[in-house]
Amino acid sequence: MTRLVIVVEKASDWSSYYPSVDVVTAMDYLREPVGADDERTHVINLCRSYKYLGTGYYVSLLAEARGHRVMPSVRTVNDLRRRSLYGLDIEDLSTRLTHFLPAGGRDTTDFGVLVYFGQTAQPALQDLARQVFEMFPCPLLRIEFERDRVWQISAIKPVGLHTLDDAQEDAFAEELDHFSKKLWRKPKARKQFRYDIAMLVDPSEAMPPSNKKALKSFIAAGKELGVEVDPIGKNDYQRLAEYDGLFIRETTASDNHTYRFAHRAEKEGMVVIDDPTSILRCTNKIFLNDLMVSRKLAVPRTEILYRDDTKGLKEVAARLGYPLVLKIPDGSFSRGVVKVESEDALGKATAELFQHSSLLLAQEFVYTEFDWRIGVFNHQALYACKYYMSRGHWQIYNHGAKGTAKSGGFETIPVKDAPADVVKLALKATQAIGDGFYGVDLKRVGDKPVVIEVNDNPSIDAGVEDAVLGEELYLSVMREFLRRMERKRAGGAD
Repeated sequence: MTRLVIVVEKASDWSSYYPSVDVVTAMDYLREPVGADDERTHVINLCRSYKYLGTGYYVSLLAEARGHRVMPSVRTVNDLRRRSLYGLDIEDLSTRLTHFLPAGGRDTTDFGVLVYFGQTAQPALQDLARQVFEMFPCPLLRIEFERDRVWQISAIKPVGLHTLDDAQEDAFAEELDHFSKKLWRKPKARKQFRYDIAMLVDPSEAMPPSNKKALKSFIAAGKELGVEVDPIGKNDYQRLAEYDGLFIRETTASDNHTYRFAHRAEKEGMVVIDDPTSILRCTNKIFLNDLMVSRKLAVPRTEILYRDDTKGLKEVAARLGYPLVLKIPDGSFSRGVVKVESEDALGKATAELFQHSSLLLAQEFVYTEFDWRIGVFNHQALYACKYYMSRGHWQIYNHGAKGTAKSGGFETIPVKDAPADVVKLALKATQAIGDGFYGVDLKRVGDKPVVIEVNDNPSIDAGVEDAVLGEELYLSVMREFLRRMERKRAGGAD
């Protein structure tokens, strides 16, 4: 069962709103714990100030000590107080203001906007408000701006409920109602489950790591083990603290919301797949290549190309020979990968790709009828697949001019029947990354396997990767989640 508790510093701070059993004063909350032991308690701390060792500070501090989910957390309170820290955090946000605010021609030199649970009355600043709220989850914030030639954020400050005027009180009440309904929208369903996992998905993604049937199988496997698997989207960032684990089932990148979700979940002490370290290590092919080479693991011959080193292009081509393959470091599903067969093609292709990255990989071209994919979770091989090249193409995925993609066939076999040297190399490759969930792509060159890449967000599609294990594949993933969540609860390490 879940209970919502709203803490105000003085009862009069809530006088503009209807009385509610969910509202308590700070002194009442500090004196006596609220909520039964079997309840999930979520606290919204609306004290007038979060000054260090003040009343509002202690509300958040004791809420965490009691195992309550509280907003703002002590970490957020401290981050808002330490201007040097949040100055670094908002540096990137400040550069975005030119998209929202006038560059000149106005007399205004400073102003501010209120943010209620990540929402603002200024539509042009809504994206900015959401980003600030994601960095500093706090019920009421004021973002202050100043202009010295260009607009910048000058401060981010928590705001007391007692300072709002009538219109602002109405706006706050509306967003509080919306936020609380969204955050605790399924309290009855929670009673039957020991743990809750947020499964991050994007229904509109063209090439997701799991199809709809596979997502349903994950949910069913969790239910069988007493774990609720709840699909969430990128706009549910503020709901993360509600869960015990995060399972990312959309394509990851270190520069988008998937990494922010993983990073936040890890900070909250949740079990996270994919964890932020794995995302950073796996989504950059240059890092992966260097890591594999340093571990003396077999990879295709590879060279790094630098944007301003035109002389190096010819030297690399001479060493690797034609055809060769160029790769953008953070491409996925065969995107950002180009095969070139001549010096002229190399020049044109690098000119295009260097617009997206200052470094590229050049790799010897190795054609095989199929790639091996070994799925690994916590250093155990779960499945083995052969992914065949797309018909008439040299890659598994053939991306058409209109944005469509065709893929080749597949063959899923029991891990025990896969070549032992392929499975062994895949396990060695993931040892260098972590204990997460990975898909290792390999080719056989001559009589030896080589690592092509390690994916932190491997595909599990119904009818493909589960063709051998069936529902047991989904149960295996959920059992590992359950094992880790139980160890977290017991205070142990993975």
